[in-house]
Amino acid sequence: MSTAERATRKTDRLVGRATLARGATAGVGAWLLGYLVVYVSKSAAVSEALQGVGFVSRLLGGEAVPAWKGVTWLFLNAHFVATRFPTIAGGTRTANFVTREGGSALTLALPVVLLLAAGVVAAYGRRGGLAERAAAGATVALGYLPLSAAAAFATTHAIGTTEAAISTDPVTAVLLAGTVYPLVLGAVGGTAVGLAD
Repeated sequence: MSTAERATRKTDRLVGRATLARGATAGVGAWLLGYLVVYVSKSAAVSEALQGVGFVSRLLGGEAVPAWKGVTWLFLNAHFVATRFPTIAGGTRTANFVTREGGSALTLALPVVLLLAAGVVAAYGRRGGLAERAAAGATVALGYLPLSAAAAFATTHAIGTTEAAISTDPVTAVLLAGTVYPLVLGAVGGTAVGLAD
């Protein structure tokens, strides 16, 4: 192998590592910015909506539902991830407060726009054709997936001292919000960079 080939291969590896790091950072940034926008715009309404649940939880010896948990459920709802609630009969039901009647189309559009932008950031300056740009854009999942999974598990809220709890569906949080959304939308954003060149 010639010196030029070794230098090219080393440069490609460095570009690959830089692209992975940029994609992961863009994914984390997209998730945090999306959460922040939902928190700022919806936390007061979420707190008010959860007062009844908090009252029941305190009555049963627990704590009220903090606003950050409710906002996280709402943010994950924007990715079509359902929130599970206990029923009086002892079962569970699911709900998505973004897609139900009166939900916000802007909240649904927020993760889409942010992930497309993150894909553009991840693929910007990347060499190669559309496939390489799409792959670079899809690396946003490296940052988006861990936060979606952590949010799903960290926001479970027990109702008092009972076995009942409100939680995000962890399977769809990981598969849909953490994997499908960032992979597809990041790839589309990366492809857009290639088309713009």
